[in-house]
Amino acid sequence: MSDQSFTTAFLVKQSPREAYAAIVDVRGWWSEEIEGGAARPGDEFTYRYGEVHRCKIRVTEAIPDRKISWLVLDNYFNFIEHHTEWIDTTIHFDISEQDEEVTEVRFTHQGLHPGLACFDACSDGWTFYINGSLRNLIATGKGNPNSSLKPQTAAEAVAARRDQ
Repeated sequence: MSDQSFTTAFLVKQSPREAYAAIVDVRGWWSEEIEGGAARPGDEFTYRYGEVHRCKIRVTEAIPDRKISWLVLDNYFNFIEHHTEWIDTTIHFDISEQDEEVTEVRFTHQGLHPGLACFDACSDGWTFYINGSLRNLIATGKGNPNSSLKPQTAAEAVAARRDQ
């Protein structure tokens, strides 16, 4: 795997405990249609976005108020030739208190690098979900996850993200 992994970070005025609680609430920021658990090591969940993307993820590490790590067990993209680019990549959420009133959340998708066909779409997607939806869930209590009412084709998904 490349060491050029996708990373993004943001600051919020909430506590590390509030950030951690929001991260493990994947239905609140990524997709309302997540199936399975996402809070404890060994938990597994599936993500599905219409016919565009589906994946199965296992929680490999969960240190309350500090870190969550996931391993991608299975993956399918319908918009690239090699549909399984995420398999065996890892996703990390590192939470750190910057001072008494500011918390940093750092997201890293290790193995998601510019050499992958999905990189542009995936880095754009993660930026939307992490810097937008997750950040808002932590800061305001309201994220912007996928729902069954949102677009289901790749073209609709790209158009919807442009409009937001």
